[in-house]
Amino acid sequence: MKILTIADDPSPVYYDYYRPGKLDEFDLIISCGDLSRHYLEFLVTMAHCPLVYVRGNHDDALIQDPPEGCECLEDTILTVNGLRILGLGGSYRYKKTGQSMYTEAQMERRVRKLWWKLRKAGGVDIIVSHAPIRGVNDFDTVTHRGFECFRELVEKYEPKYFIHGHIHRSYGVNIPQISRYRTTAVVNAYDHFIIDTDKRIEDY
Repeated sequence: MKILTIADDPSPVYYDYYRPGKLDEFDLIISCGDLSRHYLEFLVTMAHCPLVYVRGNHDDALIQDPPEGCECLEDTILTVNGLRILGLGGSYRYKKTGQSMYTEAQMERRVRKLWWKLRKAGGVDIIVSHAPIRGVNDFDTVTHRGFECFRELVEKYEPKYFIHGHIHRSYGVNIPQISRYRTTAVVNAYDHFIIDTDKRIEDY
């Protein structure tokens, strides 16, 4: 299964320089947030596969005006082609206003409320977030801090992939696009990254 993951900035490859058929190879598109409604609608219109998304810290407008043809992953588990996908969007709260920002305690409560869905699904294969795991691909600054509860979630359920945005690779030369936390492949979907579920993390 080939998955196009995207976040934060529209990818020129799939937007500015798009050519018919460019998206035909994908079985699923996953958006990790901070992308416009129009961009998501463009992709799902041109592709022949589902597009699922979580909201980023700049995506409050999508709460009232969600992208047509796309499926919101927030606080739920969707099964797509046999993969159980959990969504937890938003970033660490760094200012008082903003519906898509959370304190550590608030995000932890969101995770706890998912216990029955996780039990019913028998676990999860992919976790999709906007923010990273605390201590994995994040920064110490409050604006780009990850969540401790994400680390606990990954340790407990050992998903194959944890996919996030928020950490722009333009922030530094040593920001990885794919790494590992224990047995989980951690993907920074900034701009875009292609996942082939038949590959091992070492093959990327």
